[in-house]
Amino acid sequence: MPKKVQKRDAEASKEAIIRHATALFSEKGYTSASMDELAQRCGLNKAMVFYYFKNKKGLYEAVMQSVLEEIYRVITEQNSAYDSPEAALRGFVFTYARYAQTHPYLPALLLKELSDSGAVVPELLFASMRKLFSLFSDIVRRGQKEGVFGVAIPMVLYFMILGTLNLMVTTQPLRQKAAEMEDIEIDTCASCDIDEIAAYLYKSIEIILKEQV
Repeated sequence: MPKKVQKRDAEASKEAIIRHATALFSEKGYTSASMDELAQRCGLNKAMVFYYFKNKKGLYEAVMQSVLEEIYRVITEQNSAYDSPEAALRGFVFTYARYAQTHPYLPALLLKELSDSGAVVPELLFASMRKLFSLFSDIVRRGQKEGVFGVAIPMVLYFMILGTLNLMVTTQPLRQKAAEMEDIEIDTCASCDIDEIAAYLYKSIEIILKEQV
């Protein structure tokens, strides 16, 4: 019985470290994140953090893998219910948008890592992003095969979706502040909710895909 309790405690500690590390890395990036601060947030000593994860890079890899595998799982599960390429495309955009909105560490981590060209975990980032891209590409190819989508460059459309949604989520506080400035007359979309943004983006991508049909 004590061994089972010990195992549960170990799993709980690892989960807590991953959870707090995800928040810390998304706030400060890999370089600026302090393992002392992480240990403090977790209520553990730093030696315990490194007991479960070999080093800072190993912990960061675990965080990125957890985040990217989760969004891939969520989109895959959602898209299995759609019976047309158009519905699957819409599902991809809306599912990613809603997940990014409710899990803001996802766009924050991705933007930080991509802006540095995957300098910390390039292999992991590429492998995980490739899985999500393959899912999107399959939707486009299926639409082309069924004659509802025309010629397109999937990678460009893929980054249009992820780039737009990631930036809209991460810049929301900035856009809200800009909207409050009296000398700025442009529409910052400060009051746009995530479904409104996703609907606009989906419609734009759909128009591009159907242009060459």
